[in-house]
Amino acid sequence: METFKQHWPEYLMEAAELGLFMVSAGMFTCLFEYPGSPVHQVIPNADLRRLLIGIAMGVTAASLIYSPWGKQSGAHLNPAVTLTFYRLGKIDRLDAIFYVLFQCLGGLAGVVLVMLLLGNIFTQPPINYIVTVPGQLGWIAALLGELTIAFIMMMMVLLTSNSRKLSPYTGGFAGGLVMLYVFLEAPLSGFGMNPARSLASALPAQIWTAFPLYVVAPLTGMFFAAALYQSRLGRHAVKCAKLNHHTHKRCIFHCDYQRQSEFDLSDRLLQ
Repeated sequence: METFKQHWPEYLMEAAELGLFMVSAGMFTCLFEYPGSPVHQVIPNADLRRLLIGIAMGVTAASLIYSPWGKQSGAHLNPAVTLTFYRLGKIDRLDAIFYVLFQCLGGLAGVVLVMLLLGNIFTQPPINYIVTVPGQLGWIAALLGELTIAFIMMMMVLLTSNSRKLSPYTGGFAGGLVMLYVFLEAPLSGFGMNPARSLASALPAQIWTAFPLYVVAPLTGMFFAAALYQSRLGRHAVKCAKLNHHTHKRCIFHCDYQRQSEFDLSDRLLQ
């Protein structure tokens, strides 16, 4: 309870951030993909519509990371990110548990809000709660896609957030990857990469197709990226669990910024 009393603002921020991301995802998907939408009718090319959705979601992700809430909570928005930083020793166990819990609650709240606002437009095909299910190439392609995008995302976060030159741009890189993932990878798996995001859609939709894949693959991909990063740079190469540490907001993590020379190891790897 002491941990909760001290850190509850960060937990609520994580819930709100993923909730807002899910609202944005639901709204923009309906705007571009609902057959009755004027935008859908004006843009008949499915690839172009998916690219525009990707741009919208990339901007949403970057905006949340650089927002005041994102600067304080660290803008994980994803249990796989939180648990990877816990594995790296940057988060206390109770904080990690509460982060994961509130991320799941926030994502679900976002989906329910869109459901209440848009009704059947959001809940019926082709939108179908924006649930993540394997594409036409099947679950193996979806598994490989989820593993790959999770690995690349976490490796990018570790390389840039621990680099003196690149750390201010971590949020921009993350938004750019989200845009590319929606455009390029979504046809394979629906672009999950986030167990809380997949749960938020699957629970109200009651569609659990290959759901374990969307839990295990993001965790595995990000854990592998963290292990590879540490194997190259050592146990103390990760300075903090925040994606954006260029802020005066408090930090509740095991933060080394005040005690060590910042970024040197990651900068060496990038040279």
